[in-house]
Amino acid sequence: MHAFDVLGDPVRRRILELLADGEMPAGSIGLAIRQEFAITQPAVSQHLKVLRDNGFTMVRPEGQRRLYAVNGAALRDVDEWLDTFRRFWAPRLDSLATEIARGKRQRRGKTS
Repeated sequence: MHAFDVLGDPVRRRILELLADGEMPAGSIGLAIRQEFAITQPAVSQHLKVLRDNGFTMVRPEGQRRLYAVNGAALRDVDEWLDTFRRFWAPRLDSLATEIARGKRQRRGKTS
């Protein structure tokens, strides 16, 4: 499965967002995702399997629990692919930063 096929699903993206803060037990992930997306536990398990099988997450057993964490290597591959296209938005972001700084300077000048 291509990385963007994996990441194209909002449930899988949300799971990765949850894991961005650190390792989580499968049960906690399942609870959060079931509440947010109103899907079944088997559906959550399938999404976790897709992420694991495609290298986006790692899992380690701890007793009866399974702890999931983000695998940064898969995300680095996506980042490298996106690097080809950064030239399309990087100048705009630089311009935005300049305008924000200009607005802050103007506001400071008016309050002095």
